[in-house]
Amino acid sequence: MNILVLGGTGWLGGEYARQALATGHRVTCLARAETGEVPVGATHVQADRWVSGAYRDVSGRDWHAVLEVSSQPGMVREALAALGGRAEHWVYVSSIDVYRSHAVAGGDESDPVHEPAELDRVEAGQYAAAKVACEHASTAAVGDRLLIARAGLLGGPGDSSGRSGYWVGRAARDRLAPLLVPDSPGAPTQVLDMRDLAAWLLDAARRRVVGVYNAVGPTVPFGDLIELSREVAGHRGPVVRVDPQWLIDHEVAEFGGEESLPMWVASPGWEGYQAHDGTAAVVAGLTHRSRAELLRDVLVWEEGQGLDRHRRAGLSPNRESALLKQWTDGR
Repeated sequence: MNILVLGGTGWLGGEYARQALATGHRVTCLARAETGEVPVGATHVQADRWVSGAYRDVSGRDWHAVLEVSSQPGMVREALAALGGRAEHWVYVSSIDVYRSHAVAGGDESDPVHEPAELDRVEAGQYAAAKVACEHASTAAVGDRLLIARAGLLGGPGDSSGRSGYWVGRAARDRLAPLLVPDSPGAPTQVLDMRDLAAWLLDAARRRVVGVYNAVGPTVPFGDLIELSREVAGHRGPVVRVDPQWLIDHEVAEFGGEESLPMWVASPGWEGYQAHDGTAAVVAGLTHRSRAELLRDVLVWEEGQGLDRHRRAGLSPNRESALLKQWTDGR
């Protein structure tokens, strides 16, 4: 296939391009390439997608597949106007954040979504509405050739957010030290290995799969995730299970971000955020590597980045130690 990646220097776009090249496809990446490198073997068309004429060098060709990941409605609309008529298959990577509610586990693709953003450029706080607007624009332009992947939490090697690597990395950082864990063993977690998503999107382009899909990982209880992370990392220290409300009262952030406990969600109304129904995507060919393999691979990456580094997600050693002392002294 002749494949056009709108981007190709980011995490997902780069992996998609590398896998496509490895399987013999011809790949062109249209990107500024200011924050990353285009994969070796791909043709690089340098362009700023906000500048008029950005698609001049790629709009005169036919493409078997186009991959789009942007959350900026104006950028997506311009790409569709320039390229939609020359693409046999179009993939738009959206997000489960488009859903209005995450209160109930098992939500599927028919659940109501937010109203679309009306602006061409949006701020981070309008992410969900912007993704809806991008979905609408894609459907209007190439709906009969379109796959929309509503991605959940992506993880694996290269996860710079730090979320999918925190628990296994923390367990490995100090294998004998007490490990602070929210006492929420049955809470759902859902991580999709980004490599599996890229492989599916590439195969779906080859097979011309269309439709809207929740692209989410297998649902794994939080307690099982912790124990598997400890097993992979070789952690032999005690596990200190702390009351979730106590953690919230002590301003420990949920799910992600600095000084957080990643993939843990306890706030009411978010019970289904990591428990979306991904059956349709599996039926359409999405496969999942084992959770142990994901954790082993992300641990190798975490070790390469440095287990003691400043993290974008997770508790710092000092913060964890302070919380453990407060919890123990208060009992």
